[in-house]
Amino acid sequence: MLQKVDTKRLTAGLIVLTFLVIAVGGLIRVSDAGESCPDWPTCFGTWGFDISPEEQERWWNENPDEIDSRGEHHRYTTFEIFTEWFHRLLAGAILGPLVILNWLIIRRNEDTSKRSTFASNLALGLIIWQGALGWLTVKIDNIHWSVAMHLSSALAFILCLIWLWICINRDEGIQPSWLEFDPILASKWKNRIAWLGLSTFTTVFAGVFVATTPGADQICGVSGDVNSWPLCNGDYLPEIVDLENQSQIIHRWLVAFVGGILLIACWYVRNEQIQYQHGIILRNWIWAATALYCLNIAIGALYILSWSPDNETFREILSLIHLLVGSTSFLTLATSWLAISAFALHEPEPEAL
Repeated sequence: MLQKVDTKRLTAGLIVLTFLVIAVGGLIRVSDAGESCPDWPTCFGTWGFDISPEEQERWWNENPDEIDSRGEHHRYTTFEIFTEWFHRLLAGAILGPLVILNWLIIRRNEDTSKRSTFASNLALGLIIWQGALGWLTVKIDNIHWSVAMHLSSALAFILCLIWLWICINRDEGIQPSWLEFDPILASKWKNRIAWLGLSTFTTVFAGVFVATTPGADQICGVSGDVNSWPLCNGDYLPEIVDLENQSQIIHRWLVAFVGGILLIACWYVRNEQIQYQHGIILRNWIWAATALYCLNIAIGALYILSWSPDNETFREILSLIHLLVGSTSFLTLATSWLAISAFALHEPEPEAL
């Protein structure tokens, strides 16, 4: 029965599901619901999410060693609890078992290459690691570095699934037309794309650190005008005296620097593509990643400028979109690098006599 399962389609489905899990995780953060299920894997000692304030208070009284960073009298809404509960359901009860199923099928397939088997093994290891990080994040009350690590691990996991999907395609002798990179241009740009991807990931990591550090998103002011963005309290280059609380300033500098590098890369790859009359697909991938990156700068600016003095909050939906677009920009570059390695620069193995 397992032989009837198409691992390529299943892997593609896992990629989509993982991105959904990341999106729900981002929704938890913007809803400030990271501690809405203070225990793990249960939620206030139950397997449900409809937990009344009275039931929450009873649980806190029974677990005096547990502390909520928002105060001992804070109570969560059903929606806030549901976001964390649904995140765990998707990741633990659906995604995890499907990854194990995919791993079993690939291991039993005698035609699977060693590279595909290794990618499947790595995906299994990463989903277990991701579950452990989720437990740790809950245990230490969603401290900034743990949330950033949790997202980083999720991006590594989805990249592993993308690599597995590419390897399965190669095992089947199939190369999608949108991954047909010219070998000459690909060989020149492989290392460059790796550095571009790493730089983009650094900005995403720094952004998550800012978003999960209390008060860091307000450090440049909340005036809702140019004094808070692109300026920081009216200054272009404010003095850094506290790396943690002023992490937004560092994030902005990183974003500007990496954005400049991406634009230069777009110019170079365009010139080389015109000069040698090849490599338009690779050019389009780099352009797409840069376009997403620039769009995300605008979204980040809108978030800072969206401050509402009446309820003293930002439009948090913009923060969620900011996270997803930034992650997609990074994944675009990383996917192109994986495809270059697997297809454009791959030397086929000689057939056995």
